[in-house]
Amino acid sequence: MGNTVAREDFEWVYTDQPHADRRKEILAKHPEIKALMKPDYNLIWVVVLMVLAQLTAFYLVKDLDWKWVIFWAYVFGSCISHSMTLAIHEISHNSAFGNNKAMWNRWFGIFANLPLGLPYSISFKRYHMDHHRYLGGDGIDVDIPTNFEGWFFCTRFRKFIWIVLQPFFYAIRPLCINPKPITRLEIINLLAQLSFDIVIYYLWGVKSTFYMLAGSVLGLGLHPISGHFIAEHYMFLKGHETYSYYGPLNLLTFNVGYHNEHHDFPNIPGKSLPLVKKIAAEYYDNLPQYNSWIKVLYDFVMDDTISPYSRMKRHLKGEVKQD
Repeated sequence: MGNTVAREDFEWVYTDQPHADRRKEILAKHPEIKALMKPDYNLIWVVVLMVLAQLTAFYLVKDLDWKWVIFWAYVFGSCISHSMTLAIHEISHNSAFGNNKAMWNRWFGIFANLPLGLPYSISFKRYHMDHHRYLGGDGIDVDIPTNFEGWFFCTRFRKFIWIVLQPFFYAIRPLCINPKPITRLEIINLLAQLSFDIVIYYLWGVKSTFYMLAGSVLGLGLHPISGHFIAEHYMFLKGHETYSYYGPLNLLTFNVGYHNEHHDFPNIPGKSLPLVKKIAAEYYDNLPQYNSWIKVLYDFVMDDTISPYSRMKRHLKGEVKQD
């Protein structure tokens, strides 16, 4: 229980991330993949239905006993909330309306954000683009844990607590690593969210409001879907920076598990990533991969060689452009 992990720093690398070169190679060999670089209009209707599902749930839980509010927040609300964060991930890549209507995607992201209870969409988009451009970049990629996280969460028990507190660290980390000036759209996102939360509280009371906020926090913490946070880039095998997951939870997460494919082709919607893998199978079939996010969470806690330090990190060269 008290075992301390061996790592004392990140895995510093001095090579560029592998995704740009692989994308170039794959497109040269399989130019038909370019046909997949188009919006997924079905995403719009899926998001609208998810918002309606949560609104229905807010209404249904308003008079339940607290034990059932908590139960449904974890069993149902958390799944919808986490799934919605990954819909927002899709929208951040302009997958809903396409690159030609970038602002439509931003407004739609604010709409998708509403049932989460906490403003998230606009800020996520700004930082997520840095994650793609500068994967592992020191001081830029806020997906990389802080030195404090790597140093402190170094035993099995503490790593378990770190997983439970993931929402807190994802919220606070950008302010520590790469704070950015607040934009007009972020203020609009905040005001829209506060207005929505007040309306929910006014209409249906504290239990519906609690269900909304608890579902978001629980869904991004100790939850099977949260295995993707660790599965995507934590270095379970030395020398491998990005990992894909091909299990059934991709059905709830817009195929975010196809993570090598996503980083190779960030402008292809999640719906089409299985096709990318099928077309360019020779590039993906032999890469390390997962079939269970629950096992990823278990292995992260129990493997004494793995910790928040188990990430590749690089010093960036040349000019850095951020959103």
